Amino acid sequence: MRRRTFLLLSTGIALPARARPSQPLKVDFARVEPGRPLEFPRDHGSHPDYRIEWWYITGWLRTETGEDVGVQVTFFRSRNEWRTENPSALAPRQFVFAHAALADTKLGRLRHDQRGGRAALGLVGADQGNTRVWIDDWRLELEENRYRAQVAAAEFAYRLDFVASGPPLLQGDAGYSRKGGLPEQASYYYSRPHLEVSGTIERDGRSERVTGRAWLDHEWSSEYLASDAVGWDWVGANLDDGGALMAFRMRNRAGGTVWAAATLASPDRSARLFGPGDVRFEAQRLWTSPRTGATYPVVMSVRAGNATWVLEPLMSDQELDSRLSVGTVYWEGAVRLLRDGHPAGRGYLELTGYFSPLRL
Repeated sequence: MRRRTFLLLSTGIALPARARPSQPLKVDFARVEPGRPLEFPRDHGSHPDYRIEWWYITGWLRTETGEDVGVQVTFFRSRNEWRTENPSALAPRQFVFAHAALADTKLGRLRHDQRGGRAALGLVGADQGNTRVWIDDWRLELEENRYRAQVAAAEFAYRLDFVASGPPLLQGDAGYSRKGGLPEQASYYYSRPHLEVSGTIERDGRSERVTGRAWLDHEWSSEYLASDAVGWDWVGANLDDGGALMAFRMRNRAGGTVWAAATLASPDRSARLFGPGDVRFEAQRLWTSPRTGATYPVVMSVRAGNATWVLEPLMSDQELDSRLSVGTVYWEGAVRLLRDGHPAGRGYLELTGYFSPLRL
């Protein structure tokens, strides 16, 4: 039944004419504008007036036997673009989707799963005022400075705590992050690097205790992609010196850069910002998926100002097929950072729009 619900939600199957409003009107989404200060804990929570929002945690785990495992959990909230006057709690106003994955080198690919549903009856939802987002027994919650994630998937499960230290790292201009040449092509965006991780993962019938370090992004927007953008390359990394790096570029069909930006935080959390002319992504090695035929630059060099890092994947096959939820295929994987040939950090690289142009 959940699979069928997924397909109905993600494909937007039309209702019979008698069930549709006679003159449907589009929602007037809230706009992302510079100068709006982010406030906490309010902005840890949901922003239902905006079109799309996500809470995104990625990290590296270490098992008690010394194995490295990548972890990812993402919850998406999406507002229906059509207005409804239906007062029912089941009216399709807000939808929540979730992706979860473990990058398992012993398996040689991601273990991943996905869920989705309309926010209704307390079974699916995203609270305002603080982070609490859930789909049945999948959930992400924040209490004081501790995020708790719980996932029970077909091939794996985990219960993990992510402890934050220090204030959020505001991206862009005090949290207003440009994504294109027009001012409205932007998101509100902050990160929480260097989350200390502890908990358990389950796979192949075994439970293992893990520790590690992770990264959280929280973004919300109403118009995110420029018309000539087909996807993005993004990296969020915890640096070994205690600093942090976030960099992205929006790509066009020819592989060129539509927009780019980066933030390089020092160990004391002071940050240097870099604009489009100071950020460069270059492919170093390609990998082609045997399942979808998509080709991804899984080894990348990233330059921000005068500093350059090489990103090398924990394993090449970290492709995630989410066509049953948000409707796309992308590469999202654990990477090591090298600088001048020496280990410099660990993080996650996300590559979208290589399978097909991305539309939010």
